[in-house]
Amino acid sequence: MGEQSPDGGRKTAKATGEATAPSGPARASEKAAVKKTAVKKTAAKKAAAKKTASGASAVKKSSAVKKTSAVKKTSAAKKVTVAPKKATAKVKGTAPAKAVVHPPGDESPTALVRRARRINRELAEVYPYAHPELDFDNPFQLVVATVLSAQTTDLRVNQTTPSLFAKYPTPEDLAAADPEEVEEILRPCGFFRAKTKSVIGLSKALVEDFGGEVPGRLEDLVKLPGVGRKTAFVVLGNAFGRPGITVDTHFQRLVRRWRWTAETDPDKIEAAVGALFPKSDWTDLSHHVIWHGRRICHARKPACGACPIAPLCPAYGEGETDPEKAKKLLKYEKGGFPGQRLRPPQAYLDAGGKPAPPLGAG
Repeated sequence: MGEQSPDGGRKTAKATGEATAPSGPARASEKAAVKKTAVKKTAAKKAAAKKTASGASAVKKSSAVKKTSAVKKTSAAKKVTVAPKKATAKVKGTAPAKAVVHPPGDESPTALVRRARRINRELAEVYPYAHPELDFDNPFQLVVATVLSAQTTDLRVNQTTPSLFAKYPTPEDLAAADPEEVEEILRPCGFFRAKTKSVIGLSKALVEDFGGEVPGRLEDLVKLPGVGRKTAFVVLGNAFGRPGITVDTHFQRLVRRWRWTAETDPDKIEAAVGALFPKSDWTDLSHHVIWHGRRICHARKPACGACPIAPLCPAYGEGETDPEKAKKLLKYEKGGFPGQRLRPPQAYLDAGGKPAPPLGAG
């Protein structure tokens, strides 16, 4: 056996350690490299995560925009109003045929004239017996009754005037009347004191300025107390046969609904609508529009589902569109009820109209 050095084992161990483990500076360098690599990987992961999140956000936004756009389109589609091609009051158990009514915001003047005149023709077929709904036998009774009709119904005036004209049949009689007695007769009409002052005042003016006769000119009529253009045109059109447009509350409401005009002043409405029709149509046009406003196209709940001019109306859908429900909203003879006159024309009675009951008849 060979001789062994006393520290040979230590030398071997040291040699082995030097071969398997790096020195101090080399180890530090390697750790730094590993740390740098880890930092790079972490940064890369964060960047990838941000990119993914950004992509997901873009997808969400795109999806949200698409959904919003789809909702808006659906909502817009739902707002398109449709109207039956013909009046639907007679239709039972079936849905009416539909036709889109395009709002005439960009309607040309010629198209407006055609549509307006077609509406009037349709209404003339529905109300061939249309007439002034105030009872009268002569121009004096008509002018007084029209003044009394302010802020009340024609029916209430018709129920009140028989007593008034029985006691004061002429302008001379009413001009000399005791105001307190006239007030008592006119009390059911409302605003009876102001109306008493007007009818006595206009009677005095007729006696003093026109020989007790109602004048047949617009410029003379509007000089009478309580008489404006509306009242004057009622008298001219129905007592003298001179064309005129009566712009009452029903007329104003309907012509704006039909977009014949956007005016709100009665005189401007009269001028705008008058330009759409020949002068010879003005008086009958007034009757047709007012009758339609009282019977079908009401202020609060229009009976759209029973309206004969629904396909021509840009406001279709503002009221009840169900035909059966709409029929229940009809008034006067269209709903089977009495009209407003106690003594209506024969043509109205022949068409199935019913006379109104006298005052106090229950």
